Amino acid sequence: MGFVLRVIINGVAIWLATVLLSGLQIVGWDTTLERVGIIGLIALVFGIVNAVVKPVVKFLAFPVYILTLGLITVVVNALMLMLTAWITEQTTWGLRIDSFGTAVLGALIISIVSFALSAVTGANRKR
Repeated sequence: MGFVLRVIINGVAIWLATVLLSGLQIVGWDTTLERVGIIGLIALVFGIVNAVVKPVVKFLAFPVYILTLGLITVVVNALMLMLTAWITEQTTWGLRIDSFGTAVLGALIISIVSFALSAVTGANRKR
């Protein structure tokens, strides 16, 4: 249940980021139900990217994390969002990002909204 809740939270955060940023778009939908499904699939891909690729990047870039006092996290999150967009660009639906700056702002919005929703729902509580 925890993974499904994380996907829903990421989906809401990605949707909000696309509403707030003009350079971040969800494409490939005709109806509201299709849009919800596409957002869910994007959130699933984003969750898998964060679960598989991000730990490897964190491990390899550990010295850079120390040198920048953790500020490189913003860049890594933007790169994970761009990787998600690249993966979904291979299809007719998905996430489209105009520039790296948009990815950074989108990653910041997604991080803040995910943190807030996780705090409200208790998604990060240890059992």
